[in-house]
Amino acid sequence: MGHVVVPGDKSISHRAVLIGALGEGQTGVHGFGRSGDTQASVDAVRSLGVEVEDVADDELVVHGAGLRGLRAGPVDCRNAGTLMRLLTGVLAGQEGEFTLTGDESLTPRPMERVAAPLRRMGAVVETTDGHAPLVVRGSGALRGIEIEPEVASAQVKSAILLAGLNADAPTTVVERIPTRDHTERMLEAAGARVRRSASSVTIDPTGALRLEEVVVPGDFSSAAPLLVAAALVPGSDLTIHDLGVNPRRTGLLDVLERMGARVSVFERRREGGEPIASVQVQPGELVATEIEAPEVPGLVDELPLVALLASHARGETRVSGAAELRVKESDRIEAVTDGLRTLGARIHSLPDGWTVTGVPARLRGGRVDARGDHRIAMLGAVAGLASREGVAIEGADTAAISFPGFYDLLESVTRR
Repeated sequence: MGHVVVPGDKSISHRAVLIGALGEGQTGVHGFGRSGDTQASVDAVRSLGVEVEDVADDELVVHGAGLRGLRAGPVDCRNAGTLMRLLTGVLAGQEGEFTLTGDESLTPRPMERVAAPLRRMGAVVETTDGHAPLVVRGSGALRGIEIEPEVASAQVKSAILLAGLNADAPTTVVERIPTRDHTERMLEAAGARVRRSASSVTIDPTGALRLEEVVVPGDFSSAAPLLVAAALVPGSDLTIHDLGVNPRRTGLLDVLERMGARVSVFERRREGGEPIASVQVQPGELVATEIEAPEVPGLVDELPLVALLASHARGETRVSGAAELRVKESDRIEAVTDGLRTLGARIHSLPDGWTVTGVPARLRGGRVDARGDHRIAMLGAVAGLASREGVAIEGADTAAISFPGFYDLLESVTRR
């Protein structure tokens, strides 16, 4: 293995487009993580009347329409759950009626968790039996509220804060378990007044936003399969440069370290309020660990990879408090259980996670069904590298939803 960079962070890329669309003037986005999901955000704001210039594959310019300047109409969110949930909050403060649709993967995902708090703010949000399609009838009279969402979710928190920009009083989201804070950081950079404590975040009503430039760091969730591959393949030594290391995203590094992999983080710096660094991982003798609910938000996307690590670790690993995995692009708890078990792993599903007992040798290999889920496709590829016979992935092309070029990059680092 060697030295690589990964595409720009998808969470930050989504937010740069949406917050840029609400801004005054132009927002230049550098390092944009272009994928199926983030392109959906670009196309969504275009359908709402916002001009977006494609300067390069990883660079664009958003010409803001202002806080209340979006044009009513239908929006196709395709596969992007982040887009649908954040955009619902954005549109709650606009004028007019908006209909948000998605593809067959997005439609079953729960949306009432966003709709309910926005209704408390005075928005009219109709779901279809708790799911998409959603109809949002924007209101010019949103109320500032204090609310603790039922689910610890950065997407729900972000939707409430984005609606709070157009409320009549401060809006506070109480969080007992901290979640990703990219929205708060970017809103601060755009001039909004944001106040944070250990257990809450408050945003004041805002007259205007101005977000002139966003430099998007490498996506940690895209780097995660490569980092886990480096921890599993003997003789590996991988460094990923210019990587976003927001502490609310990098729980996997803590897990890798305590399981016995060798992890180094260096060349730390900040860009636009986001921490960036280089991360090096080398293999070590892996031991079991335990992950409970408070740790889950910091590595929810990486938990399938933790199950793979656990299948190569000495002892029994238990992951709990992760019922959210059942309502992702697939039921990831069952997808991981079925997929890894067919490869020889000793894994049992729980209502909210797994128990995994490490096997004495490498997994034998076999076939994994991605079930239309990009995370499961990438899990299968990494499992194949660590197995004796390799893994065939059914639906491998779904990886492009979040990481176009993933297989080429994975092959390039394992050839070295």
